[in-house]
Amino acid sequence: MTPLHAGRSRAATRRARWRTRPLPTSARSRLARARATERERADEGFAMSSPVAMMGAAAVLLAGVAFLFTGGDDPTPEELALASGPAHVEPAVTLEAVRVRPTVQRGETYVSVFNNSNITGLASSTATRISGAGWQVVGSDNWFGTIPATTVYYPPQLEAAARLLGKDLGVERVLPAVDPMSMDRLTVILTSDFA
Repeated sequence: MTPLHAGRSRAATRRARWRTRPLPTSARSRLARARATERERADEGFAMSSPVAMMGAAAVLLAGVAFLFTGGDDPTPEELALASGPAHVEPAVTLEAVRVRPTVQRGETYVSVFNNSNITGLASSTATRISGAGWQVVGSDNWFGTIPATTVYYPPQLEAAARLLGKDLGVERVLPAVDPMSMDRLTVILTSDFA
């Protein structure tokens, strides 16, 4: 080893030699052009800020000027009231109770079906039809007495349900229940006009 490279590793020596080698002509010319371009760009002037930055600076400047001219005093409550304009008055609203009829639940209403005709099985087949529509049929039997037409009888609390059952069956005659009819269910009495 030479005294110039004493104490260095071989890799360090190679790097030192590499740096001291002269550059080829083409590499030198590229390096010279890059340095010249850097100098030219520095002399071109300043870059124009974006319009957003300019508008932001203008807004800050205007806010500062406005603060100086207004004095920064807090407005009095009277000034605030005058600036806000006339107060908005809501019109008076009146609420009225609306009577709503309760919804009829077919499955919660009991129905008894009676046959008052000479047609065998009319009460039973109609009870099956009523049950299929969702009503709770609690019995079917024969009715003794004279009923002029097929009728749905109801106690006072089940009038809406009786009208709905009448629509389900196509029966127009819906009347209040009479004694000996049950007062906790609808009573359907079928005559020969129903068949």
